[in-house]
Amino acid sequence: MPDNKSRPSQEQPWENGWAPDTSRAPGTRRLWLAGGLAVATIVACVTAIALNDKPVDDKSEAGQGQTLSDDETGGGLISFATPSASGSTTPTGKKSTTASASASPKTSSSPEAQGSSTPHAPASPAASSTTKPSTPKPAATQRSVRSVNYPDRYWHVSGGLVKLDQVGGSESREDSTFTVVKGLADSSCSTFVTADGRYLRHRDFVLRAERNDGSTLFKQDATFCAVPSSYSSGAVMLESVNYPGRFLRHKNFALRLDAYGYGSNHREDFSFNLVDGLA
Repeated sequence: MPDNKSRPSQEQPWENGWAPDTSRAPGTRRLWLAGGLAVATIVACVTAIALNDKPVDDKSEAGQGQTLSDDETGGGLISFATPSASGSTTPTGKKSTTASASASPKTSSSPEAQGSSTPHAPASPAASSTTKPSTPKPAATQRSVRSVNYPDRYWHVSGGLVKLDQVGGSESREDSTFTVVKGLADSSCSTFVTADGRYLRHRDFVLRAERNDGSTLFKQDATFCAVPSSYSSGAVMLESVNYPGRFLRHKNFALRLDAYGYGSNHREDFSFNLVDGLA
């Protein structure tokens, strides 16, 4: 039986012959404990990550052929998809025509979508009043042509010719009123149209009223360009398009096309005033 030897007092080791064990470094036990805790912590983290990743893989495999329930779709993902009217869930990434139709009540309730033949309701008076009215076309310009040196006489169509006559009754006023439109051969000039749709044109240098035959010659004969009169302020002279230098004038109270120059006699016969229509 071994003898029980009491451990010498460590307060004065140099007196009782006890010395500390120098075979191991001080604090070794604490280092081993700290290392073990660190290893255990790393193992726990790796295990937790592996466990969290595994359900995601399972869910991805399950999602290929079936719809996941709310319990299986954990992990913090929120679905903002609008449920269909029947309550069934539409798989992610696919469009459902049923859900689209039920989610749009305006389309499904319209007569066109339901195939209904119900006529449309008439527009309310308030809606009708907001419709912008169509702009009326401006009235055609009606003009009569008055002589400068015979202010009581106007251009007047009689027997197909244009003469300088005094105005009589309503019929005479209508035959002395013309619609002035853009020139047939030059839009910057003018063409005169009678009440019955004939055009004033010069032929054989005589002004007459004839139907438009559509020819280039007719368009040129019926086009006159106004230039300021050198005889009377405010009056105009009407020059032929296809005969430059020749102007309309009255001679023996008949209208014709004549050359105009400083040596011309009766230059006042070339000047006219365009006034409001007499008709």
